Amino acid sequence: MLKLENISLTFNPGTVNEKKALENLNLHLEKGDFVTILGSNGAGKSTLFNTIAGTYLPDSGKVYLDGKDITKLPDYKRSKEIGRLFQDPLKGTAPNMTIEENLALAYLRANHAKSPFSMVSRADRAEFRDRLAMLNLGLEDRMNQPVGLLSGGQRQALTLLMATLVTPKILLLDEHTAALDPGTAEIVLELTKKIVAEHGITCLMITHNLASSLALGNRTIMMEGGHILLDLKNEQRAGLTPDDLLHLFRSQGLDNDRILLS
Repeated sequence: MLKLENISLTFNPGTVNEKKALENLNLHLEKGDFVTILGSNGAGKSTLFNTIAGTYLPDSGKVYLDGKDITKLPDYKRSKEIGRLFQDPLKGTAPNMTIEENLALAYLRANHAKSPFSMVSRADRAEFRDRLAMLNLGLEDRMNQPVGLLSGGQRQALTLLMATLVTPKILLLDEHTAALDPGTAEIVLELTKKIVAEHGITCLMITHNLASSLALGNRTIMMEGGHILLDLKNEQRAGLTPDDLLHLFRSQGLDNDRILLS
């Protein structure tokens, strides 16, 4: 499904600010994998996402999606097959446009059978309403309201729906609940689990919450210094507790207050 081979990326090469963000990184995901990613700040987690999404072009290495080399494919072309949510709820939507207009943009951008300049049909609008109703947030009755009037949690739930309205091959979740209050974060996580499971979406999720990294998905990766230090799956991951993960993190000579407090 997704394969990264010997990916390296250096920021500001040849200067005093040179930073090796990724170094000979290899990763292979099977269809339907749900991978949670842990790591300290600067470990390379978001850079990894930016490389998969096409925001950054690696210095060396290859990115394959379904066996196709997409290493040099621009991000706007990858967006038809790669959905993404950011930590900031404001990043995924257009605040001055209505809920329906935001959904229409996401639908036309990702739907291979539609031109970006197509009009959404009455059936499309009915589908938008049905999908909004599944969120249980009452947004299906507010389709003509500007998205800027929604709360952060409502916007993030809407962004999740937009990213999966046309089922993507890969869904990238970059700490997508970190900016939300605990109650709202739990609602969005439950929605994430439900949508990913229903559509069998291959998913990567960055988190600093040790409990979430074990409760969600089937695989946990630990990163540091642009490398994957640990890749836990199946029986290796089963039965692990947050304390076990913290011990593994420390056994690699690493420590991080944000993870300690999560």
